[in-house]
Amino acid sequence: MKITRETVEHVARLAALELSSEEIERFTHQLSRILEYIDQLQQLDLEEIPPFRHVLPRREYYREDRPQAGLEGREALSQAPEGEQGLFKVPRVLGGES
Repeated sequence: MKITRETVEHVARLAALELSSEEIERFTHQLSRILEYIDQLQQLDLEEIPPFRHVLPRREYYREDRPQAGLEGREALSQAPEGEQGLFKVPRVLGGES
């Protein structure tokens, strides 16, 4: 499967990334190579291969789930780069520049 320049440009727009022409060409090539390799892997006969198991035993660590007090608004905002009227102020993501 080949990735087109248009696909890379579309994904970059969706991710709000500004890519140079060189980056678009490089990513087009790299992503195409990755998908070609995946196509090769999908052609392998894995019928006799058992499912993967972890080499080391897995241990799940859970803490007891109990309610506790959260941060007060002022305390939460104390580490924020910007705040306004008791709210976090962040750059606009959708809808262009603000």
